[in-house]
Amino acid sequence: MTIFYTVPYGTELAWICRRILPICCACGTQTARQVGERFTDYLYHTNVQLGASYEISQHSSQRVKDAQISWARWINAADPSEVIFGPSTTQLLQNLAKSFSMVFKPGDEVIVTNCDHEANIGPWRYLERFGIVVKEWRINRDDLQLHTEYLLPLMTEKTRLVAFTHVSNIIGTIHPVRELTSFIHRHGAMVCIDAVAYAPHRLIDVTDLDVDFYVFSLYKVYGPHYSLLYGKKKHLETLPSINHFFIGKEEVPYKLQPGNVNYELSYSLLGILDYFTLLASYHHSGASGNTFQPDPGLFEQIAAHEEELSDALLDFLLSRNGIRIIGETTSGRTVRVPTISFVSDRIRSDEAVLQVDPHRIGIRWGDFYARRLIRDLGLADRNGVIRVSMVHYNTLEEVRRLIGVLNRILK
Repeated sequence: MTIFYTVPYGTELAWICRRILPICCACGTQTARQVGERFTDYLYHTNVQLGASYEISQHSSQRVKDAQISWARWINAADPSEVIFGPSTTQLLQNLAKSFSMVFKPGDEVIVTNCDHEANIGPWRYLERFGIVVKEWRINRDDLQLHTEYLLPLMTEKTRLVAFTHVSNIIGTIHPVRELTSFIHRHGAMVCIDAVAYAPHRLIDVTDLDVDFYVFSLYKVYGPHYSLLYGKKKHLETLPSINHFFIGKEEVPYKLQPGNVNYELSYSLLGILDYFTLLASYHHSGASGNTFQPDPGLFEQIAAHEEELSDALLDFLLSRNGIRIIGETTSGRTVRVPTISFVSDRIRSDEAVLQVDPHRIGIRWGDFYARRLIRDLGLADRNGVIRVSMVHYNTLEEVRRLIGVLNRILK
């Protein structure tokens, strides 16, 4: 087994486990040291307004531009202008929906799911006040997955966009985005994918997926509290500006970034890529060492390691009576990510987690802003689910430590 906790231990991540063992990474991962270094370097050496003629402003402008270019390459976008930075996934999707509210016409249709985080539901449901018809694509109650047979009856010639999640932040199952997107495109609609729960675990290739819009939070990908929205250029160029009246629709992506980007946070995003590059060189001898080029071999190792973590916890949960795992019960890396939710018929979710807290292990309970899903699954009276969410820097020993605690609580 390859251990991915640090490179070397305790130096590459803002590691809080001196105080608490973080196994709630879907709420926000630990931050790579290189992110903080780039953040402070920007503030101390290039903290000026962009776009001026003097040298330091030109240097500062290039730093922010480099972040956009590098992340476009990292996710395999066709053009840097297809990458939009913003304060949160919620805000980016609200901005996108606001722009679409000036494009869609009364009677046009948008489809959302009942299993997404509210960030990819609420902004689209907001369009109902403009006469847009919003329909709901519901997951199968047996396997808790999205199926096209449930989507097809909802789609008409007026369907303009389908919004769904790559991975539910409750269920953890990986949806077949490429296949679903192809199906939706054949029926004449665009897709908007929430990848917040997927991005910390796997490589992203928006060109291969052929998605129209794809969004995730960078503070859940070892970075600062910031987010990224990808949009196909052909769509972005046609959207109206939501920025100042003199920012034209041709100014992509600035027209969808009211107030502009945060300069120091944007530049610090290069630190995430620095971290992955160092991780690749430490764990994978075939790594290229190129910050702008993701290393598939590294992410294959990460997926294998995370599968082992999931397997240990799932095996334990399956061995206990009165435990219901929400979603896929197998640990296969192509099937799920290590975000595992469950409920006990003997103890409420909040009561269980509060008993874990004194052991200095960080897990959580609740609906995690997927309130519609928790309600539809009938779990609101359990105070939501108990969620354990792991990433590559967690170890098998840490999972066993959690299992030992849960073994005493879930009697």
